[in-house]
Amino acid sequence: MIDAVQSFLDTVTSFIWGPSLLIPLLLGTGLYLTIRLGGIQFVRLGAALRLGIFRRKDLGADGDISQFQALTTALAATAGTGNIVGVATALAIGGPGALFWMWITGLVGMASKYTEAFLGVRFRTTDEAGERNGGPQQYLERGIPNVFGKILALSFTGSAAAGGFAGSVLIAAIQLGVARGIFSNESGMGSAGIAHDR
Repeated sequence: MIDAVQSFLDTVTSFIWGPSLLIPLLLGTGLYLTIRLGGIQFVRLGAALRLGIFRRKDLGADGDISQFQALTTALAATAGTGNIVGVATALAIGGPGALFWMWITGLVGMASKYTEAFLGVRFRTTDEAGERNGGPQQYLERGIPNVFGKILALSFTGSAAAGGFAGSVLIAAIQLGVARGIFSNESGMGSAGIAHDR
């Protein structure tokens, strides 16, 4: 029974995270948003760069950080070691075709990134201390006003991330500890019974 459930979950996982669904979903969403927003990543690029790089202060603007700080924070979160290693690996394995598809994905992905940032600002809230709160946990909860939105919002909180990390560490510790314990005292291997049998 457990093997059947594990096999089913493996099949579902490979379908969801595999190239047959994930790649068309990401590219399709980016293409849809590019068309729906009128190619905003191309049309408004000059204005975005002007606001983010050259006009660093926006006097009287609403928010806790400047446009430049928002830009650098977003870039830091976007361009990490995984991206650098991922690009090198993709080029080594896929050649120039991989580079072409990375560019296409990046171009249509800009519309997805814009939408995510826009929704974060649109549905942000101010707490009792006067600090701004935004991001997926806010726009999912406030943008989808039902139980489904609440569940999605709770999936993107810091406590959900910490709980997932703690759970995976706990599982790894138990698995490795039990495996090491079994092999260190030969528990369940039958060698003790064989040795005492002689």
